[in-house]
Amino acid sequence: MAKIYYTGDLHFGHFNAIKYDCRPWPDVETMAEGLIERWNARVQDDDLVYVLGDVCFRSKYPAWHYLERMRGRKVLIVGNHDAELLADERPRRYFDEIQYYLEIKDSEKQIVLCHYPMAEWNGMNRGWRHVFAHIHAQTNSTYSIMRNLPKALNAGCMINNFAPATLDELVVNNRIFNETH
Repeated sequence: MAKIYYTGDLHFGHFNAIKYDCRPWPDVETMAEGLIERWNARVQDDDLVYVLGDVCFRSKYPAWHYLERMRGRKVLIVGNHDAELLADERPRRYFDEIQYYLEIKDSEKQIVLCHYPMAEWNGMNRGWRHVFAHIHAQTNSTYSIMRNLPKALNAGCMINNFAPATLDELVVNNRIFNETH
């Protein structure tokens, strides 16, 4: 049975992300190989991955260079560093859908997807979850707000062992991150 996964802030090609996120790779080429390896170790061809923005940033390679090697069906929730990807038809072909905001259902749970963390979202008071990225693993003022919203989940790859995560894994990984920060 196909699974649904979430990830974001991959930042392929972005050297500063290695230091910024304490990524376990020495350079962008090794990071790209590591991210793709971890992705493909989890994701099967019929699985669906919601990518919550920022696929590439300052990469010497276009987004399709990475996307063509990544298994599964993909939906992009556009991030602030995805303008170059959106301007090129070739990487757009690797996504079933491209949206800025999306409401979905996963295992009977209603979810609001947006690259940016929102302090309030549709269905918040009815148990809907909000899955976002953008803030990486920062513990800034936005994080302080979001950590106190129990249905808000950071899908940033650095929170999730640099691999796509299921909804249940997001819940656990966010709880662990919040307990240690």
